[in-house]
Amino acid sequence: MAAASSYAASVHAAAARHAVVPTRAGKIGGVRERGVHIFKGVPYGADTAARRFLPPTAVGTWQRVRDALDYGPACPQFDTKERISEDCLSLNVWTPALRDGGKRPVMVYIHGGEYSSGSGSSPLYDGTRLCLRGDVVVVTVTHRLNAFGHLYLGRLAGVDYASSGNVGLLDLVLALNWVRDNIAEFGGDPQQVMLFGQSGGGAKIATLLAMPAARGLFHRVATMSGQQITASGPRGATQRAEAYLAALKVDVARLRSIDATELVAATRANDPSLVGRSLYFGPVLDQVTLPRHPFYPDAPPAANIPMIIGNTRDETRAFNGNDPGILELDWSALPERLLRALHVDIDPDYVIAEYRRMYPQYTPTEVFFAATTAGRSWRGAIIEAELRAQQGAPVFAYQLDYRSPLDGGRYGAMHTMDIPLVFDNIAQPGSLTGKDAAAQKVADRMSDAFIAFARGGDPNHAGLPQWRPYELGTRATMLFDVECKLADDPRGGERRLFAQVPYIQRGTY
Repeated sequence: MAAASSYAASVHAAAARHAVVPTRAGKIGGVRERGVHIFKGVPYGADTAARRFLPPTAVGTWQRVRDALDYGPACPQFDTKERISEDCLSLNVWTPALRDGGKRPVMVYIHGGEYSSGSGSSPLYDGTRLCLRGDVVVVTVTHRLNAFGHLYLGRLAGVDYASSGNVGLLDLVLALNWVRDNIAEFGGDPQQVMLFGQSGGGAKIATLLAMPAARGLFHRVATMSGQQITASGPRGATQRAEAYLAALKVDVARLRSIDATELVAATRANDPSLVGRSLYFGPVLDQVTLPRHPFYPDAPPAANIPMIIGNTRDETRAFNGNDPGILELDWSALPERLLRALHVDIDPDYVIAEYRRMYPQYTPTEVFFAATTAGRSWRGAIIEAELRAQQGAPVFAYQLDYRSPLDGGRYGAMHTMDIPLVFDNIAQPGSLTGKDAAAQKVADRMSDAFIAFARGGDPNHAGLPQWRPYELGTRATMLFDVECKLADDPRGGERRLFAQVPYIQRGTY
């Protein structure tokens, strides 16, 4: 009976296949939907359970056609409805055509969720509409996260674990090697690979720019509300590892044998440096895989790679928009709320006075969101753009000003809002852009800009005003909205205000 069920499942899977493509590991079978070939859950690396905290290895070979019809599992993590497994090194491909010598640009998306959560399988990352819109190949990637990807054991477990703080990034390097070796079979050009990613995805891309192992594997990059100025140092990363071991109540020798669910649970331990939050996991300056900070003291040695650096106007509405009383703030309560929420250490009364001078029409709530956004990821975006400009490297800056109409407009142009716009996926589950003609118009402008950038390293297209590179003399920035415009040094007063205090990347210490 079991054999009959297995045979029936095999026949059903074969019937679902519409395309079979050879890869270096073996043949895979995908589907064709709406004129796009789709391959999901394609393994690019071996099961990491056997090499926990160690660099990944390539996936083994297989003889029969392997179905690529469903997304693979996510890395073990909290609060996800996806399947989770340490056997999580997989990617997904959308392409208009197969093995036709088309040499299409390849757009590889790296997901956010800091370095602790997420996967390449969100409906917002579906590549169908980008493929149809721009004749490009789209790839999304799932890799190791949190302790599985960034627990630094180099000073606790010996030389074999010297790279343990960055194995999640080494997973991405392995995925990019897979793209280089296989993407021509999917109609893509391995010499036209663009990385784009939002939030943690952008931070991962900034870090890959500084990693020798990633050189030559991509040719343009776009970061969306995600920056990585500095990485954790070995002292701070070791302190976090010690706090993690204390939460597990084990010594380092037992880490390889503990159940994955226990490893996830222990990530909720208090961080020894970041007061009030759980353990931070991210890239580590290990002098092995990451020999320098991504954007300190200067831009990484990748001046030949064009870059887009973007942010949203109201980033922190995504983090603080539902805080009790945040929409009813008055001037008397604002200083204390700002003191707790700003990521830089500056007198909140001084900040409020400056904002009231620059924007006398702002309410206390609007000052709160503007100041917390300016002191958070926007500050990192400006630092990266200016260092690239100093380097003489091509860089284009944008700010998403389009405000979601949903729920009375309370979301504004918040963190994550640019994802469905860039993917042209405003109708997908999870999109907060709205689905009206105005949202579609912004999606048209943004997705076409990213497609143009993937194709030629220049985001200009007929639907936009001329988008000039970011240079220190002008600081040209594209403001994406229903009506887009290029502005020189928008929010210059805010830039100068926060330039008075140091910017310290969270997790550095």
